[in-house]
Amino acid sequence: MVAIMRELGKAMCFVCSVEFWRMAVLWTFSLLTSYWQLYTTRHSSKSYCFPRCKPQVSQTMRPVSVITGATSGLGAAAAHALSREGFYVVLVGRSSCLLSKIVTEIKTQKEDAYLKAFQVDLMSFQSILDFKSSLQQWLLNSEMHLSIQLLINNAGILATSSRLTPEGYDEMLGTNYIGPFCLTKLLLPLLKNSPIPSRIVNVTSFTHRSCKNYTEFCT
Repeated sequence: MVAIMRELGKAMCFVCSVEFWRMAVLWTFSLLTSYWQLYTTRHSSKSYCFPRCKPQVSQTMRPVSVITGATSGLGAAAAHALSREGFYVVLVGRSSCLLSKIVTEIKTQKEDAYLKAFQVDLMSFQSILDFKSSLQQWLLNSEMHLSIQLLINNAGILATSSRLTPEGYDEMLGTNYIGPFCLTKLLLPLLKNSPIPSRIVNVTSFTHRSCKNYTEFCT
């Protein structure tokens, strides 16, 4: 009986905590608000659709796009869209099984899609360094131009408990911010080496507010 009361007390403390209200209530409210704004904008007469220029594809030059978190959500949608536009899409994810699955899905819709998958953990500096070396070697072995034209930093996690990366940073802060920064810094030479204008796209959210110890990291 005492143990049950103790567990109930812990549960009540968690329900009354700032973290619970921030993630369970405010996050849900913000998500619903975002969907509502998207719905109203899509059906509003004030919405605009701007024309996009497809990449220049030739036998000697095919634009390369690197997408992190490419196994689901926005990353997977971007991979599908860019493969249809002629990009050589580099899929980056933590799970080899999910990477194989998204490759199969894209190939099913577009059999001649240009795809390359790399298993990378953005919370590990060593994994990012290994990816950079593997990507460069792949470009050289494929006799492609040693450059990339598009980097989409889409990968992110929502950690419900405090855990640390191998380097000692908060897991969510490391995966969502430090990892993408490190990856972008390492890939900048390839982006700058592009014969056509290159671009970096960062996908973000407000969930960084729930990351513990971020104030300690900033100081």
